Amino acid sequence: DLNRLWDNCTDCIHTNTYHTPPVCSRKVEVSDFVRYHYNGTLLDGTLFDSSHTRMRTYDTYVGIGWLIAGMDQGLLGMCVGERRIITMPPSLGYGENGDGSDIPGQASLVFDVVLLDLHNPRDGITVTNQQVPESCTRTSVAGDFVRYHYNGSLLDGTFFDSSYSRNRTYDTYVGQGYVIAGMDEGLIGVCVGEKRTITIPPHLAYGEEGTGSKIPGSAVLVFDVHIIDFHNPADSTVVTVTSKPEECDVHTKKGDFVKYHYNASLMDGTPIDSTYNYGKTYNIVLGANQVVPGMEDGLMDMCVGEKRHLVIPPHLGYGERGVTGEVPGSAVLVFDIELVEMEEGLPEGYMFIWNEDVSPDLFAEMDKNEDKVVEPSEFTDYILQQVNDGKGRLAPGFDPYRIIDNMFSNQDRDGDGKITEAEFKLKADESAAHDEL
Repeated sequence: DLNRLWDNCTDCIHTNTYHTPPVCSRKVEVSDFVRYHYNGTLLDGTLFDSSHTRMRTYDTYVGIGWLIAGMDQGLLGMCVGERRIITMPPSLGYGENGDGSDIPGQASLVFDVVLLDLHNPRDGITVTNQQVPESCTRTSVAGDFVRYHYNGSLLDGTFFDSSYSRNRTYDTYVGQGYVIAGMDEGLIGVCVGEKRTITIPPHLAYGEEGTGSKIPGSAVLVFDVHIIDFHNPADSTVVTVTSKPEECDVHTKKGDFVKYHYNASLMDGTPIDSTYNYGKTYNIVLGANQVVPGMEDGLMDMCVGEKRHLVIPPHLGYGERGVTGEVPGSAVLVFDIELVEMEEGLPEGYMFIWNEDVSPDLFAEMDKNEDKVVEPSEFTDYILQQVNDGKGRLAPGFDPYRIIDNMFSNQDRDGDGKITEAEFKLKADESAAHDEL
């Protein structure tokens, strides 16, 4: 008879661990808060209670009198995932009177317990399993915007969420209360490309209530995170010159027409695009909003043959929306660029300039049929002839016919489709707002 167990020690419990987890980094101590499942039976095997039937763990502090004395003692020293039988005499259970229903007086009790979770109210987060890339020039600080992947599980390994399953990073500001407090703290001081495990006690996660579905109340959470990239809204484009020709006298400026090659990728190395795949350069006019602002910054003050490495934050790239199927929203971009060719632009506000003195008979020279008005065809033919003869220049990088049409419209003051001598004026006689001759 097992009642003889208590003949020599009426205040002793007996524990028998029948499953020990392979890893046990921490054991239950006095004042810890635990979540466990149990089956409670009498010595003859009669079941009197079970948390399994309620499909809810029993959650309580240990060693401070919230439990019957035998359970208070029997849970001490357990690991998460451990299974043990706790057998206790009546004096450490419900004593002479029992519980008034299913447990008779003077009954010894047997609890089959599995521990799912433990923490202490004094716990902070713990960071383990760090894998930090060799190159880490910057770590995240409060106010940064971080893009990361994660797998989320409970302390016993039960999975509850993953960004990978949505095929999309979780994107948030850190250190500003946009995520649970423990994650807010755990994402500070990370490098791009770093992997780490963040273990978060419930008072820094979803507290006593949990989320009502996948995360139970008072649950410790374990996040395996992978940092894809981060930036700060105050960031500018980071420009690093990787190669520069010995002769570098002429530098790019606003209005210049430039031809360049690029390789584009995300911060984690994922390739986006490359001009080398197409066998031709990308051609733009600087300052004409033909590329993202960060690329404009990176191409300024550059000479032909120079190579640069650009890191462009999303507010100077493709923003929160990104480019569908190519660039994720809020992604930091990395470009390696080489300037292949440049053509000097015109002064700001000009679409055409003269390379030599202007003819005093300009209007008459344009008016080929001498009908005292200049038709669009006469205007276009004349301007193109000056460009071909090297006497004038159109702004490079734009459709010449569109420029000439614009010039004609500016001279055609009354909008009747022809220019009279009264309407005709030189650029020098105009305010700087017009693209005139």
